[in-house]
Amino acid sequence: MAVNTSPETPLPVGEVSRLIGRWIDRLGAVWVEGQITQLSRRPGAGVVFLTLRDPSHDISVSVTCYRQVFDAVADVVGEGARVVVLAKPEWYAPRGQLSLRAAEIRPVGVGELLARLEQLKKSLAAEGLFAAGRKKPLPFLPQLIGLVCGRASAAERDVLENARHRWPAVRFEVRNVPVQGVHAVPQVVQAVKELDARDDVDVIVVARGGGSVEDLLPFSDEQLIRAVAACRTPVVSAIGHEPDTPLLDLVADLRASTPTDAAKKVVPDVGEELARVRMLRDRGRRCAHSLLEREERGLAHALARPVMEHPHRMLDEREEQVEALLGRARRTLGHLLDRAESELTHTHARVVALSPAATLRRGYAVLQKEDGHVVRDPAEVTGGEPLRARVAAGEFAVRVDVGGDE
Repeated sequence: MAVNTSPETPLPVGEVSRLIGRWIDRLGAVWVEGQITQLSRRPGAGVVFLTLRDPSHDISVSVTCYRQVFDAVADVVGEGARVVVLAKPEWYAPRGQLSLRAAEIRPVGVGELLARLEQLKKSLAAEGLFAAGRKKPLPFLPQLIGLVCGRASAAERDVLENARHRWPAVRFEVRNVPVQGVHAVPQVVQAVKELDARDDVDVIVVARGGGSVEDLLPFSDEQLIRAVAACRTPVVSAIGHEPDTPLLDLVADLRASTPTDAAKKVVPDVGEELARVRMLRDRGRRCAHSLLEREERGLAHALARPVMEHPHRMLDEREEQVEALLGRARRTLGHLLDRAESELTHTHARVVALSPAATLRRGYAVLQKEDGHVVRDPAEVTGGEPLRARVAAGEFAVRVDVGGDE
């Protein structure tokens, strides 16, 4: 229950410690799993002191147990071992310290560890963290490679030497971290996140040499797996040897069987690339020569055709045809003009024969009134009316005589 306090009615330190102790006593005995980081067995002492640490987090707690409790597992348990402890939390009021009083200690066997890893593997696979669609392709030629490995380790040497042998200009950003033990997981996770945050790092390699199942457990830790899955930079896993398969191999964008294999897969071989360039250049040259030869043969075949050897022959033939057609057109046009001229002559003769002037030349005359109206009937004129007579040679005036005939 909450305690009512105020600046005027504060609780003494001893009372606060006593209350914390009462609350902790209510927890009762619990099973706790962790890794032993410190072990103190003083000769003749009846109590053994342990420090139990969470491998995935920077959290530890002190554990005490009677000597006979620890002696039951002393042959198989030491510093670095994973254990399950049945313990009751205790509060040491004078110093304000929390510890666990162990009543039973059980080592975590390899079979149990493997079973837990298999269960974790299925859980993460169900989330899709191992899906092939999440894998990011590696750059062809990385400019800067992030390397997470143990300090002065064989894995670091293998990656650096083999990569620089294949491509001397390659650069590395190395993060040396513990690769086993209680500090491995948080420091590896921190190193991966730091490298992933850099824009100039093109690929991250996490490398470690071989080891036992217990030694490789940090690389199957759920915290590390999720950190690698969240990386935007491609990650290469190079843990252990060929038979070793930590969960990091499944979530990484590329798995290398060994650190040496990682160097081969991340960095291209300059000799092989030069040979490939020469091969492609030779192939391109052959293709170009083949194309030129084929076109030359086609051009020679085209030039060998008669029309190309004597290009004016076709023009000469067409010239003869044009001249023949021109002569034919001229003849046809001449015939048409001659026929039209003959028809025009006949028509002109008929027109002349039927014209009024021809009639007048035969002795006829045309009488017209002063207004130009032609007289066709004697009744149209009156006595004494002046008229004009038009003959072939000209015209003259006449007058109608009333007393005689017209």
